[in-house]
Amino acid sequence: MSAHAAEEMAEDDLDILDVEHAVLNGQVVRIEKDDPRGIKYVIEGTGMDQMTPVGVVGRFTGADRYLIITVYQVTEPER
Repeated sequence: MSAHAAEEMAEDDLDILDVEHAVLNGQVVRIEKDDPRGIKYVIEGTGMDQMTPVGVVGRFTGADRYLIITVYQVTEPER
């Protein structure tokens, strides 16, 4: 997780368990291919309370790692 993602997570009163739950149980709602650093995947799911909508943006890096770039509470779902 990037430092930016950790800051955004804290600003929206989310914790790492909310992010993990959203990634593991959410859906990819958008794939952005216009970034020269690589393809970004936008995932939307819910936090641990199964009510709070959580967005997670990340990309795969070397060795099949998923780098979380930013995290936010979703105000308008894309689905």
